[in-house]
Amino acid sequence: MEKNTTSIQKLHDVWSLSRSKDLQASDQIGFDDLINSIISTGPFYYYIIDFFDLSLSSISPSIYDIHDFQTGPLSLDLILETIHPDDLEFVVQAEAFITQFFYEKLGKDKLLNYKMSYSFRSKMKDGKYKLLNHQAIMLSMSGDGLTGKSLNIHTQIDHLSHQNTYKISLIGLNGEPSYMNLSLEDKNNSRIELSKREIDIIRLISDGNSNEQIAILLSISPHTVKKHRSNILEKTECNNTAQLIKNCIQQGIF
Repeated sequence: MEKNTTSIQKLHDVWSLSRSKDLQASDQIGFDDLINSIISTGPFYYYIIDFFDLSLSSISPSIYDIHDFQTGPLSLDLILETIHPDDLEFVVQAEAFITQFFYEKLGKDKLLNYKMSYSFRSKMKDGKYKLLNHQAIMLSMSGDGLTGKSLNIHTQIDHLSHQNTYKISLIGLNGEPSYMNLSLEDKNNSRIELSKREIDIIRLISDGNSNEQIAILLSISPHTVKKHRSNILEKTECNNTAQLIKNCIQQGIF
């Protein structure tokens, strides 16, 4: 418990570095549209976090089906306390890594155009730890771009894997490229970059479309689709399409 408390405080410290008193949003994505577009691969819940004061809102009732919480007000710390002690330090480092990646590589103005994703083990209602995929989408940002509100979605993926990869993925929205399997230990900052077209093809493959069907939907030739599929497998180091789809689900692409 002491280890968890220390790590949770570290998370507060990471988020406080970008906290701002200017709460005027510069842009906003429709919350209802996002919720309606969620494709669940397992039991999930969501909530909105305001990074100015770390308060929660719009908490989905399904959180009480997944975690052993008493019905009533919930705090962020209660959710963080469900994270496995051996994974909580990774979450701290992942949040710091994401902040640094945007500030140094992509630019903080790109935050509204990305979905951040990683996984951790979390204590379920039955007391057992199971793997959850965490996805975060910024809904709004302050005028100075330093803080805002985020929609967080936690999905059970233990039916896909029991092992945490300890990788981070940044999935591009609005035409931005995606960065997959980012590693905290990779000092050279090597990363898998997938274009919007490649992400579109992966999603269409997961829907069961053939090369010919994808070609029609994207107005390209079947040969081009086949070439894209080959390049995607090579980039992601996947042996086949089944492995690719499984990895993409684990990384929060869908």
